[in-house]
Amino acid sequence: MQTQPTTKRYTVRGELALTVAVIINSFAVALTVYAGLGISPVSSFPYALSLVFPFLTLGTWTYLFQGALVITLMVLRRKFVPSYLFSFVVGFFFGTLLDVFGAWLPCLPRGLGWQILYFAVSCPIIGFGIALSNRCKLPIIPTDLFARDLSEIIGKPYPKVKTTYDLTCVALAVLLTGGILRNLQGIGVGTVVGALTYGRLAGVFGNLLDRRFDFVSVLSHEK
Repeated sequence: MQTQPTTKRYTVRGELALTVAVIINSFAVALTVYAGLGISPVSSFPYALSLVFPFLTLGTWTYLFQGALVITLMVLRRKFVPSYLFSFVVGFFFGTLLDVFGAWLPCLPRGLGWQILYFAVSCPIIGFGIALSNRCKLPIIPTDLFARDLSEIIGKPYPKVKTTYDLTCVALAVLLTGGILRNLQGIGVGTVVGALTYGRLAGVFGNLLDRRFDFVSVLSHEK
C-alpha cells in the first residue's frame, strides 16, 4: 500500500514571529489611519485620545492605553504577572513604530482610489500579524493579550469577549470625538469592515501557518 508523503514542517522562533508581527501590524495600523476610511476598532480609542488631546502623539496614547490594559489584567488576577511587563514593552515598541511609519506615510499619494487600496492592503496584513502573534509563544501586544486573557479570567468565550472589547473601544471613541470634537473622526466604514474581517483573516492565516510551521520560544517547553 502506497503511503502519502509526509508534509515537511518547519520550526520558527517565536521571537522572530513576534518581531515581524509588531513591525507589520504597526505599519498596517498607520496605513489605515492614512487611508482615512476608519481606523481599526482596538486602535480607535487611543486615536480618539490623540485627536482630543493632541499634546501627545498617537503612538504615545497607544502604549499608555496598552499599559492600562496590562495593569487591569494584573488587578483582575490579583497578582503580579512578570510576563505582562514584557507585553507592555512589546506595546511600547508597537506605539513607537506607529509614529515612525506615520511620519513618512504622508509621502504616499492621496485620493479615494489610493485610500481604498491602502485600506485593502492593510486588512490582510493585520490578519497575518494577529495570526503570528497568537502563535509566537510569547507575551503579545497588550491590545491582543487583553481580550485573550480576560476571557480566561471571567470564564467567557473568547469571541464574545473580543467582540465586546472591540465595540467598547469604538463606543468610547465615538463619545470622545462626537462629544468634544462634534464629528466622528477616525470612525468610518473601515472600522466596521475591520471588526468583521480581522478575526476571520487571522483564522485563515493561522490555519495556513499551522499546516507547515511549529513555533518555539524561550518560554516554550520545546527542547
